[in-house]
Amino acid sequence: MSAAPTRFARLRRIPSSVWALGIVSLFMDFSSEMIHALLPVYLVGAMGATMAEVGVIEGVAEATASIVKIFSGAVSDWFASRKLLAILGYGLAAVTKPLFPLAPDVGWVMAARFIDRVGKGIRGAPRDALVADVTPPELRGAAFGLRQSLDTVGAFLGPAVAVLVMWLTVDDIRAVFWVAVIPAVLAVLVLAVGVREPEETRPARPARFPLHWDELTRLGGGLWLVVAVSTLFGLARFSEAFLILKATSLGLPDALAPLVLVAMNVVYAGASYPAGVFSDRGDRLTPLAIGIFLLALADAALAYATSLPLLWLGVVLWGLHMGLTQGLFAALIADTAPPALRGTAFGVFNLAGGLALLLASFAAGKLWDLYGASATFAVGGGVAALSLLALFLLLPRRG
Repeated sequence: MSAAPTRFARLRRIPSSVWALGIVSLFMDFSSEMIHALLPVYLVGAMGATMAEVGVIEGVAEATASIVKIFSGAVSDWFASRKLLAILGYGLAAVTKPLFPLAPDVGWVMAARFIDRVGKGIRGAPRDALVADVTPPELRGAAFGLRQSLDTVGAFLGPAVAVLVMWLTVDDIRAVFWVAVIPAVLAVLVLAVGVREPEETRPARPARFPLHWDELTRLGGGLWLVVAVSTLFGLARFSEAFLILKATSLGLPDALAPLVLVAMNVVYAGASYPAGVFSDRGDRLTPLAIGIFLLALADAALAYATSLPLLWLGVVLWGLHMGLTQGLFAALIADTAPPALRGTAFGVFNLAGGLALLLASFAAGKLWDLYGASATFAVGGGVAALSLLALFLLLPRRG
């Protein structure tokens, strides 16, 4: 059998609920990235917010999402149900979308971002646990890779459509925000209708509420090692906003800045599914190691970039590293977590990764202010090298 039919056969074997969850992620990321691509400009230019206020809004929003994730994952285990929590999370995010164009001041925008991130925190761990629940172990890498690819398609379509709507409406940011409401509503509808949570795939309910110490110890040493490596890796991965800042510092016009995220996410989407398929052959660590190495190369390119061609090389490498790592870390969590505690495991994983990203982004900003862009990317590359070493020292090659 040729490679192409084999790939299509594998795609057909992925459960329909995983496809539906991927489409849900696509629609919601489409909506969110349309708003996020222009929100800083809207806050500063239209509402007169300071850069400090923008930083507070983003920091509080992301910290909130990280903290909520661990509780939502545990609750999904306790009630042995994932879909209801996922609907609640996506529903909250959809409800907040009209608040952005209607907001009369910065306080309303901050409230909308807060509620939106609460929704993200509620849905993240139950959704990933549901993917693991309904997917056979031999297809987990492909399933998580597919969901991540579809999610990332939305992440590059959102900024691209935002640029188009800005052009059609002569820079009417509120019009972009109103258009973003449509895919958010579609996401909730697809989730409600297209995702099934069969009784036979539901793991048994834990003996105690999963955040009890006795239950957390049941997660096992293997899972905690995966979380440790992924958290160290998270410290090397600061916000992609710094890619945009680097691009504009090299002369890319502000109006074209969202194209940095478009380019990165196109590569990210294209790499995620093939990486997952490869890992299902029994080796998740090789593509992970390559992905972490590519992050170090991306940091090197961005640290030394003095012109746009080298910057674009760094952006492409950044997208490749995301495609080779994000879905595979999720697959490793699914591999090592007890079935009855998958939601809790994904909550712990997401909480640790979110806090690491916050710390990394804060440190990257301080380094940029004190020593310049080159220092920011050089230190990121050094931490990536440390996480690559940890990958080989802490995680067994198989098992």
